[in-house]
This record gives sequence, C-alpha cells and structure tokens, in this order.
Amino acid sequence: MKQLSAALAAGAMMVLAGHTIAAQQQDSADVRPTVAVMYFNDGAIGKAHEDLAPLSGGISDLLITELSANPKIRVVERDNLKKLMDEQNLSTGGRVDQETAVKVGKLLGAHHMIFGGFVTDGRGTMRLDARAVNVETSAIEHVETVSGKQDDLMALIDQLATKLNSGMNLPEIPKPVREASAAQAKRVPFETAMLYSRALAAKDAGKNDEAVELLQRSLASFPEYAPAQRELAKIKSGT
Repeated sequence: MKQLSAALAAGAMMVLAGHTIAAQQQDSADVRPTVAVMYFNDGAIGKAHEDLAPLSGGISDLLITELSANPKIRVVERDNLKKLMDEQNLSTGGRVDQETAVKVGKLLGAHHMIFGGFVTDGRGTMRLDARAVNVETSAIEHVETVSGKQDDLMALIDQLATKLNSGMNLPEIPKPVREASAAQAKRVPFETAMLYSRALAAKDAGKNDEAVELLQRSLASFPEYAPAQRELAKIKSGT
C-alpha cells in the first residue's frame, strides 16, 4: 500500500512538472500577460438553477472569446482549462474560490485568473460578478459587477470583459476592436448564447452528437455566431 501511495504521489508530481515546463515554454515564446477564466458559479435559485446551469461554462467561454479580441494579451482556451481540471480531479461544476483559482493559475502558467458567478432575480434581470486574482501574489486585484436584462447576456459579457481588461491594468483593447465587439454583442439573442452553452455542457459530458445538434440550432437562430461556428468545426475535425 505504501508503494502504491508513493507511486501515485510520484505520478502527480510528474503531471505538475509537465504543466510547469509547458507553461515555462509558453512564457519564453510569448511574453504577453496570460489570463484564464474559471467556470462561473451558478447562483440562480429554484428551477432557474437547473435551467441556467450550462451558463457556468458558457459564460466562461464567451468571456474568454471577448477577452481574446485583445491582441496584446494571451487567453487560455476553455478546452485547455477543462483538460487541466479533469487531470487534477477538480470539478468544473463546483463552486470556485480564490484558492482554487490561484492553484489552477499556477498550473496553467497564467498571470491573472478570473472567477465569479451569476445570479437572476426571476424577473428577467441577471447580474454577473467577477473577481480577478494575481496568481503571483495570490491577491484579489480587481472586482467587477455588471447587471441588466437576461436577454442582453452577450452585451453584459462584453461589458464585463472591457471592465476587467481595464481593472486588471492589461494593455488597452484597440478602439475599433472594442467598438465592433460591442456592436456584435448587442445583436446576439439570449437563445443563441443559451443553446451554445448547452452545447458546451454536452461536449464536456462526452455527448458530441448532442453538442453538434445544439450548435446547429444556435447557428440557426443567429447564423453569424462565430463561437458556435468555431466549436462546430472543432468537433467535426476531432480537435
């Protein structure tokens, strides 16, 4: 039993060492500030908690997409975060706290980690709360909240990304990029983002056929929706 425990411990150390080396290699090749976004905590209550559960991963992914519009920073892809969480036996569905964010950030080689949650009032209003933690110091560096109509979810995520980028003192998002992103976000229906979020949840559960069907429905509701186009291409190519 002691030999087994020692072997498991050694294996865990090798995984950690592998991620550290990979992070160091990435840092040496790319000196931009690195940001990662944890799954958001589902703070809705009652039936809404179950109905909106897919937004935990969906909001994270969509916030990643918005932040990635800034060419002066590097943002960790959701798939890479999910893979690491699985390797470390950390649930993406559990509540994320500051300590977990710092731990994951160090494994990813990220400089800044964003975590938070969403709540609804049952009358069509949604609030997104986010905290940014400096991985090196383990301290909260910025807290941000946006709220508005649930139907305007994409616009809320766009606002949150802009405020977080500024609050973390990251390089400024180019004005044309920021304006184009804000204009696009206002056009995306809530149904489109919700179907997309459900598709990500299905993909996480290994249900790729269901994910494809949901992504196709998302695109049917808004054919220009780039996140759904991207995910559909990734699933079909097996990446």
